Amino acid sequence: MKHSYRFFRNTDCAYFPCHAKADPDSFNCLFCFCPLYFLEDCGGNPTDLHGIKDCSNCTLPHSPNGYDHIIARLKVEFDRRRRTGDND
Repeated sequence: MKHSYRFFRNTDCAYFPCHAKADPDSFNCLFCFCPLYFLEDCGGNPTDLHGIKDCSNCTLPHSPNGYDHIIARLKVEFDRRRRTGDND
């Protein structure tokens, strides 16, 4: 499969698909835990649940373009942290 590193689906997972409104046919499990969770501006649509970032309604990392978005956003964040010396 071309670009197989960009997509993984685990239909045997007890939680598949872990988002109720997600399309199981195009659901990407690669980023089961979103690497952008630590960013306030992640590009998804999280909500605030009593001070906790709630991503249960966000399917961005599981979407067909999720891989590209996450990699691009991580590159921007890593570059910013390198420039500013912010390693936290």
